[in-house]
Amino acid sequence: MKSIEVSGKTVEEAVNMALEELQAEREEVEVEILEHPSKGLFGLIGSKLAKVRVTLKEDPIRIAQEFLLGLIRRMGVHADISIAQKDEYTYLTLTGSDLGILIGRRGETLNALQYLVNLVVNRKVEKRIKIILDVEGYRSRREQTLIRLARRLSEKVKRTGNRIVLEPMNPHERRVIHTALQNDNSVYTYSEGEEPYRKVVISLKNK
Repeated sequence: MKSIEVSGKTVEEAVNMALEELQAEREEVEVEILEHPSKGLFGLIGSKLAKVRVTLKEDPIRIAQEFLLGLIRRMGVHADISIAQKDEYTYLTLTGSDLGILIGRRGETLNALQYLVNLVVNRKVEKRIKIILDVEGYRSRREQTLIRLARRLSEKVKRTGNRIVLEPMNPHERRVIHTALQNDNSVYTYSEGEEPYRKVVISLKNK
């Protein structure tokens, strides 16, 4: 984190000088008062200026953007990033040409990139955030595929009476399956196993 120490006639003046040097707003920094101003003897001898240490707060979105852009550039890919907030999730969506390499088979590369971005960001900030990484709307298409899969497999469970274990999925995709079947009165879902091989199980409810 970038930090500077600045002196001024008052604490407020010192803080404002630091903000100008850092090109930051007040809510983007943390301020530590190192010395309060004093007038000294007769207001002249031994007077002291105020001294503050002003530190830029870590911006998780900026960290995510810089890390992600640097990573994909090393993969030989150039893309733009758009940001959206929905509930507790921050969505980073990449757009550009020939981005299939960032998705991979069934989104495996995309999931790996998302894992790395979350890991890097949450190591540097105090309050944990959840980042969903998307490429050209792949996540929404994948969600619709998973919803159809969940409904089709639930019908199979109803016909056979046997539980079905799906392939390993990340937490977001598992949540899609759980949500798709949560109102089904004939089946229920749960997860088993350890990350990153945790799977959703669809099972018949006991009558």
